[in-house]
Amino acid sequence: MPETVLALPAERPGYPAPPDLAERRAQMGAAIAGGAFATNQPAQETELGGLRCLRFAPEGEARGYMLQLHGGGFRIGRPEFEAPLSEALATRCAVNIAVPQYRLAPEAPFPAGLNDALAALVALRAEAGSAPLIVSGDSAGAGLAASLGILAAAGKAPRIDGMILLSPWLDLTVTAPSYAANAASDPLFGTESARIAADLYLQGFEARHPLASPLFADLAGFPPCLVSVGTGEVLVEDSRRFAGKLAASGCNCRLVEIAGMDHVAVVRGADLPGARETFAAMADFIDGIVSLPARA
Repeated sequence: MPETVLALPAERPGYPAPPDLAERRAQMGAAIAGGAFATNQPAQETELGGLRCLRFAPEGEARGYMLQLHGGGFRIGRPEFEAPLSEALATRCAVNIAVPQYRLAPEAPFPAGLNDALAALVALRAEAGSAPLIVSGDSAGAGLAASLGILAAAGKAPRIDGMILLSPWLDLTVTAPSYAANAASDPLFGTESARIAADLYLQGFEARHPLASPLFADLAGFPPCLVSVGTGEVLVEDSRRFAGKLAASGCNCRLVEIAGMDHVAVVRGADLPGARETFAAMADFIDGIVSLPARA
């Protein structure tokens, strides 16, 4: 891919969050303070690449590392949202998991969040050395993860050994037919919400830029990838088209479509429809990447 295609713009000043968004963030903070997304053991709060970060480690020796990027439409979301899933995966797969807090829009528009994700990846790879390192994300976080995969394939980011994309948002043009076709079956993310989030994040930047919308990127050399999505999600077409492009590029990709599963169910609750199947697919994928016997 030509250098100019992957060139990131300079960071730009944003603007304060509108009142409704500020209120949603405050409600999220209150829920977390009240015990939402609690884990069996407290996460280690630290810093990674200059970012606030929650860490989850297995009891014994780690078989590898994982960078988990939270969702929230680039405008909300916190590492705590990923805590129960990250703790469960760290225990099941014996991997060391880092969940950073990247900057959010509209205060920090594209490419600030991606720059933060890249800084976290650089720092985690330095810590991991030659050990396997997987990058994972859900929804908008999966979009950031995919952008890191594109950068890594082009030699502009450290090596990534595996990629997990959960209900990924990969096309910020918000034009897929599934937005209309699945509007009634996806109560968590719809056309209006996606357009507002994309506008807050892009703030006039080209939505088809391959690092803003990875669906439009050259995917040659992309890491081995697992994509999980519910068949009733408005983002199902993003997943299908991305998996198809990966296959056409000769990349190893497994697409797991689950009927009746809501958006990022495995992150929101282990007992939600489709969450157990998604967790099992993630664990199997991680086991394959770390290339060591699975932990019982």
